[in-house]
Amino acid sequence: NTQKKYGCKGMQGEPTQILLASNTLRRVDFFAFAFLYLHFLYLHFFSRISRISRFLCIPYFAVLNSPDFAVLNSPYFVACRTIFVGVKMPDPASLVRVLDLKKSYGDLTVVKGVSFEILRGEIFGLLGPNGAGKTTTISIIAGLSPPSGGAVEIDGIKSQEGGVATRKKVGLVPQELAIYPKLTAFENLEFFGALYGLKGEALATRIAEMLKLVGLSDRAKDLASNYSGGMKRRLNLAVGLMHNPQLLLLDEPTVGVDPQSRNHIFEGVKELNRKGLTVLYTSHYMEEVETLCNRVGIMDGGELIACDTVPNLIAKMGGSVIEIGLEGGIIAPGLVASLSEQPFVTSLNSIEAEDADETQKTRTLRIRADRPAQALPEIVSALNAFNTQFHSLSIKQPNLEDVFLMLTGKSLRD
Repeated sequence: NTQKKYGCKGMQGEPTQILLASNTLRRVDFFAFAFLYLHFLYLHFFSRISRISRFLCIPYFAVLNSPDFAVLNSPYFVACRTIFVGVKMPDPASLVRVLDLKKSYGDLTVVKGVSFEILRGEIFGLLGPNGAGKTTTISIIAGLSPPSGGAVEIDGIKSQEGGVATRKKVGLVPQELAIYPKLTAFENLEFFGALYGLKGEALATRIAEMLKLVGLSDRAKDLASNYSGGMKRRLNLAVGLMHNPQLLLLDEPTVGVDPQSRNHIFEGVKELNRKGLTVLYTSHYMEEVETLCNRVGIMDGGELIACDTVPNLIAKMGGSVIEIGLEGGIIAPGLVASLSEQPFVTSLNSIEAEDADETQKTRTLRIRADRPAQALPEIVSALNAFNTQFHSLSIKQPNLEDVFLMLTGKSLRD
């Protein structure tokens, strides 16, 4: 009945049915709802908003605990929050709010006034070169490290004030493995589940669900020390999910894993997100972030230098990218300055890497140009003028990697 009565539009404009957290409200929830609604009517009886418009907002309260997070972000419920002006209430659209976050170790400041929000039900990507402050930020959100300034709010409560109740809403999968190698996969999950208060049938059911999710059901009785690196990563993910958190923090979950394990983790994250799990995701694999994440924040030097959807970040860059692979990986003095002065060239980045057998360095020039077809002849002439040989040349549309290079001047793996 609730679904039929309270239908509305979701974030993308598709019809969405409002789901209650359970089929029946507990008695205490009913009285709390009734009290809040009567209180709001009383507070705003003489305001410019009519009581009829307030009555239309009843569904708003009914879905505050809804698992359908897209509904909470819809324009209808944003309008309902606006109607109740002057009443302090949590914003159901944001699960996490990072507010002017700072972290210092003595005279060294590693996080410098970072602010962003993570919406319920989204996968938020956090990118940055090594030393950018990503892991420190994640540690503060997880409650493992206190901030030097600013605050983190989880579900409307400051993480440092919420205690155990707030920490139970967060699952952490750290970059370093957090499993016991001398225990089996089953025993690891049993141990961590018990720490979160699970027991009996509920614990056994959750263990079975997590083993299936990460594809380890047939190896549940094997010691973790006998697992491959990828299987350990999958078990690491299952441990972080045992208590069914609202927010999952994934710090480099696929680093150094085999393709099969990487795919298991990748698909598992997408499946959990479809069921409503909110995810903060960091990775050195740009294609993962570009495919998985609804929005991306880019950190560099302890600061958040960009935050938007992937299409918007790419659109702001504009132009096309000309990639030139140089022979020998050496740039002649003056070449970069000459290329930067060519017509239609807006920026230039140089990327150094080792070849496949790690015997010599290779270098790629990435040149952003507003009109690549017109710019290309002049670029080739400049290369010839400096006697620079190249083995490859291509023109492509910019992607998230190009945005990252433009903003930080570094490759993601630097």
